[in-house]
Amino acid sequence: MSADVHSLVGAYAVDAIDEQERAAFELHLAECPECTEEVASLRAAASSLSLVSEVTPPASMRTAVLAGIRTVRPLPPLEQTGEARTVATLTPGGPTGAPVGPRPLVLDAGGADALPAAQAAAPASNVIPMRRRRPVAEWLVGAAAAVALIAGGIAWSPWDHGQSTQVSASERVLEASDAQRVVQTVDGAKVTIVRSPSLGKAVIIADNMPAAPTGKDFQVWFNQPNKGMVSAGVMPHGTAPTVSVMLDGDASTALAAGITLEPAGGSKSPTTAPLALFAFS
Repeated sequence: MSADVHSLVGAYAVDAIDEQERAAFELHLAECPECTEEVASLRAAASSLSLVSEVTPPASMRTAVLAGIRTVRPLPPLEQTGEARTVATLTPGGPTGAPVGPRPLVLDAGGADALPAAQAAAPASNVIPMRRRRPVAEWLVGAAAAVALIAGGIAWSPWDHGQSTQVSASERVLEASDAQRVVQTVDGAKVTIVRSPSLGKAVIIADNMPAAPTGKDFQVWFNQPNKGMVSAGVMPHGTAPTVSVMLDGDASTALAAGITLEPAGGSKSPTTAPLALFAFS
C-alpha cells in the first residue's frame, strides 16, 4: 500500500486524482518529506510549462515524422514485478456444465479478489499481463527538462535535419587555429564575422540585430578578387537575441565582407550602399 501511495505523487501534483486517493495521499504526505519535496518540484515544473512559446511546425514535419517511424525500434514490454496486476479469463460452467462467456477478473497479489488455489493453477495461457500505468511524474520530468532547455536559450527543432551538421561546421570555423574575427556595428547591433582561410568558410554572428523592414532582407556579400561582390546568403528572420549563420561561398579568397539591405529574398548583386564592411586583410 505504501508503494501505491508513493506512486500518486505525480498525479497529485497536477490534480489528477479522485477525492479518495487525495485523502489517502495527503495523510501520507504529512509523514513523508521525500514526497513533499517531489510534489513541490513537480508543481514548479508544471507551472513553467505556461512559459513555453507555441511554435507552428512546417508542413514537412508530418512527412519527416512518418518517415522516421520506420527507423525507430519499439521498446520491449515492461518487466513484471511482484505487484504487477494480471487479468485472468475464466470460463466457469453453467447449470448444465456448458461454458458461459469469459469473465475478466482483475487480481492484486494478496488482494481480496485472489483466486482459490485450484483456479489459480489454471494454464498460463489464460493469464494476460497488464502493463502498469506510467506515473505522471515521468511525463513531468520530461516536460521540466524541455522547459529547462528553452529557458537556457537552447532551441531544438525535430524537423530540422541539418541542424546538428550546421552547428558542427560553425564550431569548426569558430575554433579554427587561423580564425580571424572582424566586428562592426549595424543599426546598433554588434555583428561579428569569423573567417577561417584554411577551412574556406566564414560564420556571421549578430547580437540584437533588428528585423529588416517589411519586404526587405539583410544580405551578406563576399568581395572576391576579380569578381566583386558575390552573395554569401540572406540573414534569417527570427526573434532570437543572437543569430549565428554559416555563410555560403569560398571565404578563403575573400578580401572582405559586407551587409546590404535588399528586396525580400535577396538580389544577384547589391542594390544599396553597404551598411557595414568587414575587411579581412
